[in-house]
Amino acid sequence: MKLLNRVCLCVALGAMVSIVSADETATGTVFNDANGNGRLDQGESGIPDVGVSNGRAVVKTDADGRYSIAVTDDTILFVIKPDGYRTRLDENHVSRFYYIHKPNGSPKGLKFPGVAPTGPLPGQVNFALSRQKESEEFDVLFFGDPQPRTQQEIDFMAHDVIEGLAGSDAAFGVTLGDILFDDLSLFDSFNRTVGKIGIPWYNVIGNHDINYKAARDEDSDETFERVYGPAYYSFNYGGVHFIVVDDVHWMTDGKKMFYRSGLSDSQLEFIENDLEQVPQETLVVAMMHIPLVKSTAWLKPKRERLFRILESRDHCVSLAGHTHHHEHVMIGGESGWKRPQPHHHIINVTVSGSWWSGSPDESGIPHTMCKDGTPNGHTVMHFDAGKYELEYRAARKPADYQIRVMAADEVESGSGAVVYANVFNAMPGAVVEWRAGSSGKWQTMKKSTEPDPQFARLYAEEQSLKSAGSLKWKALTAPMASPHLWKTALPKDLGPGTWDLQVRCENPNGQKFFATRIIRVK
Repeated sequence: MKLLNRVCLCVALGAMVSIVSADETATGTVFNDANGNGRLDQGESGIPDVGVSNGRAVVKTDADGRYSIAVTDDTILFVIKPDGYRTRLDENHVSRFYYIHKPNGSPKGLKFPGVAPTGPLPGQVNFALSRQKESEEFDVLFFGDPQPRTQQEIDFMAHDVIEGLAGSDAAFGVTLGDILFDDLSLFDSFNRTVGKIGIPWYNVIGNHDINYKAARDEDSDETFERVYGPAYYSFNYGGVHFIVVDDVHWMTDGKKMFYRSGLSDSQLEFIENDLEQVPQETLVVAMMHIPLVKSTAWLKPKRERLFRILESRDHCVSLAGHTHHHEHVMIGGESGWKRPQPHHHIINVTVSGSWWSGSPDESGIPHTMCKDGTPNGHTVMHFDAGKYELEYRAARKPADYQIRVMAADEVESGSGAVVYANVFNAMPGAVVEWRAGSSGKWQTMKKSTEPDPQFARLYAEEQSLKSAGSLKWKALTAPMASPHLWKTALPKDLGPGTWDLQVRCENPNGQKFFATRIIRVK
């Protein structure tokens, strides 16, 4: 391969490096890759005012697109994608926006391969960006916990969710951690499958994506880093600033290793430095695995510092996964949030539902309902000029399937039989109403704090089969009190006949949902 002056070689990580040695200050150019070959060629210009980070500091490129930044022998350099550009993508559409500098590679003794030795720091670490049109109105796909244990469960994901999303016109997608379920050898197969959607894809690290053979937290991400790059980073799209947060901490009590929710000081420093470069009017979207409301006492000081940073923003929302249910949480003063306006935190529905459990359907795919009664699936977040709205999508269901109305097929007149409505994407403050027939009067339903009755029934049936030794599939997890369940008693004057029970919901942001169930009254 011929070298032209000090033209850079393209590596698989998406950064371009020369073969010239350098000291422990990395330098390079963020450039407009006009011909798309990944190399800084003569005539290609640098891009000014673009952020580059070493995981702590954030520097901006100068008028010629040049930067310099300190590195250690365990640094991942990454470019902070600006509006109107895209980073390099691999064949599976995974974003490659970084360069790994680990001269000696990952520590030995890990269960799954980490990073191979990268050798001395190159003379130049350049980042190629390509221009693209970005509207302020765009969609993002969010996956919570796909979490396949095996190739078979990757195939479940492919048929249950991915096939219906192929050809999506969303701007990009994000997996909110627990990409896999401990077997990190499946990363490549997972990427090939999700890559069939055909859009750029970003990934958050989860507690099942770390290397459990690591002796310390700093080494637990090594396999993830080999596959995806830094475990925390940021980028811009369409006037919105996105931050990926690593809130999984691998630790020991002196006897055993285990994970807890946690945030490193270096990461908090990065987030602080990153947001200092972001205009106050910009919407900030923080994406993590473990919900902010599920943190432990050990994490509290770090979470408080993160809250103080996020509170400095006029417009901020966050998403997480981990708990295998779907919920909108408004974090307020009782949780340590000090801004008068509560923080909107979304616990995203999981692709795997209840860990690919439950009875298989005619296609052999488990129904895998989440423990709050929400069908497994994904979400679509719609952005428009700094405003946002989250839409829930159940796997292999129409987009308008947003409410499950539950009532017996046949009830006795005057019995006061109970009707339930699980409004999967209801927000705090949602108004849920029902009526009998299109000419009936709308009446308010009462919020309930109990498990979804359909999930509870399925779970009880499975427990009976399990006790009898005849359960032939992975058992569901125990039900939880659903955060979006309503109920009402049928009026005793509802006469005999066939009735369509109609339920509607309106969220505080104006979203409206509707569903019907037909019952017989005798």
